[in-house]
Amino acid sequence: MNAAAQSATDPLTDEIVGNIDLQYYGPVGFGNDTHPQQLSVIIDTGSADLWIPVGCGDCVNPQYEANASSTYTDTGNSFNVTYGSGNVGGTLAHDTIGVGSLKIDKQYFGAVTHVSSDFNDDPISGLIGLSFSSIAASGEPTFFENLIMQDKVSAPFFSVYLTRGKANGSTITLGGFDVSKAVGPLTWVPVISKTYWTVQFDGAVVEGRNVTGDLHAAIDTGTTLIYLSQAVASSIYANIPGAGPAADYDSNFFSFPCNSNPTISLLLGGHDFGLNLQDFNLGQEADGSKNCIGGIVGMDDAFMEGFAIIGDEFLKSWYSVYDYSHGARVGFAPNINNAQ
Repeated sequence: MNAAAQSATDPLTDEIVGNIDLQYYGPVGFGNDTHPQQLSVIIDTGSADLWIPVGCGDCVNPQYEANASSTYTDTGNSFNVTYGSGNVGGTLAHDTIGVGSLKIDKQYFGAVTHVSSDFNDDPISGLIGLSFSSIAASGEPTFFENLIMQDKVSAPFFSVYLTRGKANGSTITLGGFDVSKAVGPLTWVPVISKTYWTVQFDGAVVEGRNVTGDLHAAIDTGTTLIYLSQAVASSIYANIPGAGPAADYDSNFFSFPCNSNPTISLLLGGHDFGLNLQDFNLGQEADGSKNCIGGIVGMDDAFMEGFAIIGDEFLKSWYSVYDYSHGARVGFAPNINNAQ
């Protein structure tokens, strides 16, 4: 191992809208000058591209002043990414990118000149993808993969702690594990597809009853809620007394009695992981309603195609570790939110 290999912890901000922890973002440095430009980006384990606006006419958030960097290079190759909500487009560029003391020269990223309105609505400039580069639109290694390949981190994993209802306190640790954020041991779940951080979703336990499911699940810090196939979601809510479709709210959502306290856990890779009711309960279906909206969303079965997305609603209870070694695996430890 390189004697200079180390770890770095980046503070994250929780964007809170109403009672929802919408997304988490942190600072990334661009450019090799003495004072690289710091821009806020979404921390996303559900994609594999880094992008930032450069000369973007329809962007309202701070942009990268690329002309101030002597090491900035625009390749001229097109760059386009479409997400579950939103899209960006521009050209592929490279420059020195840093998080804390960890830096990569000639890190490829999208210099975007267009972002959809979804991103303009957010208080962020860009996004850093931390899944596997096999799905990168750039066709290039991710920032963290470069850190591993260049032997700049002391361990081939990064760890994420997400707060609940607190703007400050969330963190991502690159190349390390913050023991102060966990209150129990790590349980490792193998990655079954090195695309997203994809693990086996075996179903759920609802009110003590098993709900079967056979889905590939992406562990995704860039998604707020939990998305399952409509069939599996319906089975979960069928085991909560009084629950049913929330058609007046949204065709993909379900509601349940606000005065109930259903116990729900997800089965991932053969292990049982609890879901906190504070995160599952998204609030009343309507003013004065006795029903509340549930945070497990049922998507069209054809759209999901045997896939599930496990987002921040779940991760707020679990300190998560994304490990490229041991064939790739995700670790979950009960986090300090559970002790509060």
